[in-house]
Amino acid sequence: MRVFVTGATGFVGSAVVKELIGAGHQVLGLARSEDKATVLAAAGAEVHRGSLEDLDSLRAGAVSSDGVIHLAFNHDFSTFAANCEDDRHVIAALGSALAGSDRPLIVTSGTAMASTVPGELAKEDGAVISSKVIPRAASEEAAAAVASEGGNVSVVRLPQVHDTVRQGLVTYAIAVAREKGVSAYIEEGRNRWSAAHILDVARLYRLALEKAEPGAKYHAVGEEGVSQREIAEVIGRGLKVPVRSIPLGEAGTHFGWLGLFAGHDMPASSEQTRRKLGWQPTGPGLIADLEAMDYAV
Repeated sequence: MRVFVTGATGFVGSAVVKELIGAGHQVLGLARSEDKATVLAAAGAEVHRGSLEDLDSLRAGAVSSDGVIHLAFNHDFSTFAANCEDDRHVIAALGSALAGSDRPLIVTSGTAMASTVPGELAKEDGAVISSKVIPRAASEEAAAAVASEGGNVSVVRLPQVHDTVRQGLVTYAIAVAREKGVSAYIEEGRNRWSAAHILDVARLYRLALEKAEPGAKYHAVGEEGVSQREIAEVIGRGLKVPVRSIPLGEAGTHFGWLGLFAGHDMPASSEQTRRKLGWQPTGPGLIADLEAMDYAV
C-alpha cells in the first residue's frame, strides 16, 4: 500500500514509517520543513510538503494514497483545547479526501478517552468521553463523524509510549523532577498509567492499517497499569533526587499543566485488540526503559 503518514518524523511516526517500509509498504510522509523532508527521505519515504494548518495539502496527500495514518498533533499544552479542535478539522479534511472509497484512515487518540468506572480498566468498546470533559476526545468525535458518512475510519488509542529516550507524559514528569529537585507522586501514588514500547506500538499501527476494519478501536497497551509511585521512585533513583508524596491540592503548583494528569488513574486493557489483530507486545516495560535511561543527558 501507499500510505500517507502525518507526524511521520515524530517519536511514534518515525517508528511507524520504519515499520511500514520494512513490511513492504510505500510511505508518503508529511513534512513542513526542509530538515524534516531530509529525515524522511533518509528513512526511505517519499516527501509530501505541507502542514496541519494547510488542509488542502492534507487532502492532496490523502487523495494520492491507498490509506492514511494520522499521527501529527500540536503538543503545546498552553493551547491544548484549541489544538484539539484543530485536530477535529484535520481529521474531517482527511476523511473528505477518502470519501466514497474503502481506503482506511487511522486516527490517533489516547486510552484516557475511553470512559470507565473509577478503578476499572478502560476497554476498546467502552463509551467515549465527551470533548467537553476532555478536549482530546475531539479526535474521536471527528472520526465518528467521518464514519457516519461512510468513511473507513478506525482509532488507535495510545498509552504512555516509551523507549529509553522518551516516555510520553513521563518525560515531562522527569523534567519537573529535574527542575524541582524532587520526584513527586500524588497522595499514595496508587493511580496507574498504561504503557507500551514504541516498537510494539508501531507494529500495531501497521496491523490496524492492513486489517482496515471500519469503526474499529484499538488499545496499544503493553502494560495495563504502572503505578505513579513506582514511576516516581525510578525517576528519583535515576536523577538521584528524593522521592515524596504531595497532596492532590498541590498537583497544579508542583507539576504545572501536567498536574491535570498526574493524579489520574488511567489503566487500560488491550485484550480485544490482541484478539482482533493477533498483536502481542514483546518490548521492555516502562520501568525497565526508565531504569536504562541516561539521566545525565
